[in-house]
Amino acid sequence: DGVIVAGYATPPVGIARAGEDVPDPTYFTARYLGRDVSGVRLQSRAEIDGLAGLYTTTVWQDSAVRGAFVRDLATQSLIVSLSILLALGVIVWFGVSVGLRPLLDLEAAIAQRSSGDLAPIKRRVPQEVSGIVGTLNSLFEQVSRSMQAQSDFIANAAHQLRNPIAGVLALAEAVVSARSPEEARERSVDLLHAARDAADLSHKLLMLERAQSLSQSIAFETVDLSAMLPHWIGDDPRFKARGVALTLDLPGHPMCVQGDPVMLREAVVNLIDNAFAHGGADLSRLDISLSRDAESIAMRITDDGCGIPPADIERAMTRFVQLGESGSTGLGLSIVRAIVEGHVGTLGVRSSEGGLDLEIRLCPVAETARTSDV
Repeated sequence: DGVIVAGYATPPVGIARAGEDVPDPTYFTARYLGRDVSGVRLQSRAEIDGLAGLYTTTVWQDSAVRGAFVRDLATQSLIVSLSILLALGVIVWFGVSVGLRPLLDLEAAIAQRSSGDLAPIKRRVPQEVSGIVGTLNSLFEQVSRSMQAQSDFIANAAHQLRNPIAGVLALAEAVVSARSPEEARERSVDLLHAARDAADLSHKLLMLERAQSLSQSIAFETVDLSAMLPHWIGDDPRFKARGVALTLDLPGHPMCVQGDPVMLREAVVNLIDNAFAHGGADLSRLDISLSRDAESIAMRITDDGCGIPPADIERAMTRFVQLGESGSTGLGLSIVRAIVEGHVGTLGVRSSEGGLDLEIRLCPVAETARTSDV
């Protein structure tokens, strides 16, 4: 009935009244002895020493004291947080400085290199970045080999073109200095043949260079070898002129590969050129066939010429190597091998008493599952 059981007899004033039997705590701000206070009041029914009724418990605290406590707690928390952040920043700065020092040294060493210095990096680096350095060294080695191969190719090409160009110039001077129209006409024919030979050599050099960078430079498309082979061979007059019989054994269904049709045609033409250049006078037959197994499509070209000695097969596929006095450029089989390897295929060359047997194997295009209308 409002009697003080325990505590202060003069509670704060200004506490809002609440109805009886309020189960939840009531928070309030009021004044106590002239000071602002914050508090909480809780009502509950209980029986103590036979006295049953509604008991009200009120707890309050000076707002200034409470604010000072909150400020002290916030200040201490802020100081601790800032100290932790500062310590963490120092640790991270030190760790990054020490950890990245080898990489910064590596960067400085690479920056001091000349553009042509592709020697492997031999500096000691942390184990965590040793893989990156190894990959970089591998890239340097590949670029160095590529540059060396290109340099060798340019030197060899210049050497090979020097004689034909000199011949063309000499014949041109002979035409100019001819004593009669008949002599000029005769020398003009020789000049034409020399110019054609030089043009053919230039074409094959450019084709070899393109074939060696085939997989990096162009996008492949689907090529049906069964349909394209007759067009690529066409009506080659050399078959009729030399009495060579051509046999095409092609399936009646598509034989598709992913590749460059221009380069694949060049490979076939070079193989036919090789047969005419090295088959000899006894060449009378040239057979071309297509077949397929579970893993590849095989294009086989065989002839009954004199062939190539087994010991010279590898040399025959090396650029600028000429076997015998055929008058060829020495680029035919090397172009074919570069084209085939650019198509991720293989070139097989076998020679026997019956002639030369060449086989190109390429990966077939995956067949799309066919569906039929029900």
